[in-house]
Parts: sequence; structure tokens; C-alpha cells
Amino acid sequence: MSKIFDVMSNNLVVNDVSDDRMNASFEERSAWIQLIGLSLVLIGYAWVAGKMWLNGVHTLLPYGAVFTVGVVLLVVILIVGHIAVGIVIGPEGRDERDRIIGWRAESGSGWLLVCGVFACLIGMMLSFSPVLNTHILLVSLFLSAQLKLVLQIVFYHRGL
Repeated sequence: MSKIFDVMSNNLVVNDVSDDRMNASFEERSAWIQLIGLSLVLIGYAWVAGKMWLNGVHTLLPYGAVFTVGVVLLVVILIVGHIAVGIVIGPEGRDERDRIIGWRAESGSGWLLVCGVFACLIGMMLSFSPVLNTHILLVSLFLSAQLKLVLQIVFYHRGL
């Protein structure tokens, strides 16, 4: 149980934390759906791409097909998840809190993508294969998006 002292009315307000989690906003539930979908696709892509690399596939084109399948699966997961949440609680409009949380999460996760781009540039200078450079970029993009979603969820639970 969390306790908040309302300064204006001099009242102690008691909130049950389990009630707050049950009443999660559409944006918070959307972040959960995206995080789970993105994690599943990243794990699946890494599994298939790792097997391909170990089996001697060192050209970029076959990985493009695997990536396309991963993107299509991600879109399907997101659509089904958002439809399910929309049916259960109905979509809500974004308010100022949602916008601030989104902005703070984006600003806190952008550095990871920048690090991936610099790692790719270093890989290009060291003559890494195009497949490795592409995977460095993809992994940094996926991890940056996951960090953004994790930060959003943390900010929704912790507050601003």
C-alpha cells in the first residue's frame, strides 16, 4: 500500500498498488505489448541469424528475408495485442503525462542507438563484413527500442 499526504486537504490518501496495476492506461499496456513482441522477434531473429552464420551464410541477402519475416511477425503481434487491449479497456487519448513519459523514455534510450552507430562505423573502419555491421546496427536499434519501452513502463509505475 502506498500512502500519499494530500497537502491541500490535510488528508492521508491510501492507494492499493495492486489497484494501480489493474488500472494501467492504454499507453502503458501498449508499451508492454511492444516490449514483449519486440523481445520475441529479437530472440527469434538472433536464433535464426546465429544458426545461419554458423552454417556459413556470410552474404547479406538471405538475412534480409529473415528480417522481413521478423518484421511481419512483429506487426501481427502488435496488431493482435492492441486489438485485444482495445476490446478489454478501450483506447484512450494520450494526455500530457503520456507525452512527457514518452519524451523522457526516448531521451533516455537514444544514446544506445548512437553507440551502435559508432560501433558500426568502427567496424567499417576495421573492415568487418557487411553482415556483422548490419547486425550491429539492428541490435542497437532493437535494444534502444527495448530500453525506451522499459523506461516508459518504469516511469508509469514510478511516476514523473
